[in-house]
Amino acid sequence: MFDPAIALRVVRIVHTVVWAFFAGCICAIPFFAWWGRFTHAAVLAAIVSVEVAVLAFNSLRCPLTDVAARYTPDRADNFDIYLPLWLARHNKHVFGTLYAAGMIYALVRWFSATG
Repeated sequence: MFDPAIALRVVRIVHTVVWAFFAGCICAIPFFAWWGRFTHAAVLAAIVSVEVAVLAFNSLRCPLTDVAARYTPDRADNFDIYLPLWLARHNKHVFGTLYAAGMIYALVRWFSATG
């Protein structure tokens, strides 16, 4: 019907684009806070929180990982996404820390701007 290698490539591309979108949201939060654009920062935080909820309800796995697993027996940390192995392996820790730090920074900036 279709080539599993092509299907895996499509899933990996989609997964990488989705990852880049959320990574961009996480990285942009402190910048918007710095610029005093707290509504923008809050919208980005809300978008990321939806992704966090999806991961939480899926045993901390991206649903696209399960889709990619249908097309390959490979289970390296980056089998489902075009990221370096070290980043795929530590992705949740790196971006979870950046998200938490960005949120703390945004809240501190917001409280200092309103108080």
